[in-house]
Amino acid sequence: MLTQIVRPLVQTQVRLLANSQATQTTLIDTIARWLGYLGVQARVTKLMPDCEKIHVSLTVAKPDSCDHQDWQQILDNLRSPSAIDSSSDHDYTQMSDTQQSQLARLLAYLIQVGSPEHNISWNEVETQLMPLNLNQSILMSVQSALKVPQSTDLLQKLDPDVAASAFPIAVRIAWLDQEINDHENHALSALLSAMK
Repeated sequence: MLTQIVRPLVQTQVRLLANSQATQTTLIDTIARWLGYLGVQARVTKLMPDCEKIHVSLTVAKPDSCDHQDWQQILDNLRSPSAIDSSSDHDYTQMSDTQQSQLARLLAYLIQVGSPEHNISWNEVETQLMPLNLNQSILMSVQSALKVPQSTDLLQKLDPDVAASAFPIAVRIAWLDQEINDHENHALSALLSAMK
């Protein structure tokens, strides 16, 4: 699984950084290299330690797998006056009812397959979902969707917009227990495929 591959690499890299005489240069190279594994050409323009965190500024070029039209649209969107939007507030009111329902069912499915052997307590789930800043209507829809077992069929015909909205949340839900099992991995792969 992904965690079994990535964690030892991260631990090794952290140890190398701790023992490096050129920590800043090594970290800059590491960040660029790791993003390069994802097909993203990145250059670190600023790196600054601050309290318990490291602030990193990046310049990112078009990812290898990104279509030129999609990249141009991203750049145009960022240049437009409305580039500062409410997406950070996770306002899903722009989605149709069908899309919101599919999103809630996807999230419920991930929660269910994340702990297949446990009874799911909504109070526990709601506490875990709080840091994700989901709006109240989506939370209520997820709660409702958790009342019945969600089928893998919903992974077959995913709306690309729903998949794009769901993916970052899905990764965080799947990672709540610090492990990604086969069912979660399958769902995340299906979301990625639907976005292409």
